[in-house]
Amino acid sequence: MSTSTPATTRTIHLAGDSTVAPGPLDDTGVAGWGAALHEYVDLPVANRAIGGATTASFVADGRWRATLDAIEPGDLVLIQFGHNDQKEESLDAEGGYRANLARFVAQVGDRGGRPVLLTSVERCLFTDAGELRVSHGPYPRAVRRLARDADVPLIDLTVFTRWLYQHLGPAGSERLFGHRNPDDGSPDHTHFGAAGARTVAAYVAQEFRAILGLDDDVAPLGSWTHRP
Repeated sequence: MSTSTPATTRTIHLAGDSTVAPGPLDDTGVAGWGAALHEYVDLPVANRAIGGATTASFVADGRWRATLDAIEPGDLVLIQFGHNDQKEESLDAEGGYRANLARFVAQVGDRGGRPVLLTSVERCLFTDAGELRVSHGPYPRAVRRLARDADVPLIDLTVFTRWLYQHLGPAGSERLFGHRNPDDGSPDHTHFGAAGARTVAAYVAQEFRAILGLDDDVAPLGSWTHRP
């Protein structure tokens, strides 16, 4: 289903790591959910996410500056980091990580853009007992708190993907990834294949409808005044 957006929004910009980044949608390699987002929205998607990125390296590599320079007033800027920040001591959840995200939000707003924060997609790691492990600790909480404090929209992909993996179960979740780690041949439970990228992208597109209020003025089907 296609998601329409207001005329003032010209482009959707994506900033993030490998779980957001471009990639093939034919299972010949890994693909972030951002690789499939264009299939579910009516606007151009400018995806500058890249594998291995942290909130710090995204700035150091010039990708954040390129994102800021491309923003037009009203554009949506989706920001999802955390997988790699948690590996850096200086980017702890309530320290460097949150400070960098807060700076991103402020800079997007200064340019008339509309920042949207996203929590990290969960890693699909089940225990032998069939329980889904928690892999991001305090990082999603830091994003949720910042979204609340900065009064910006939040898309909680940690919650969504945890529900998704548990709903599908260990075996059913495998289809979302569909490839092996190129280093050792083991299953890759972090990086999506085509099915995973499309599933998460479709959910993000539905979240747009709520963020942009696209359905707010539709008459409710339960209204006494409504007739099919």
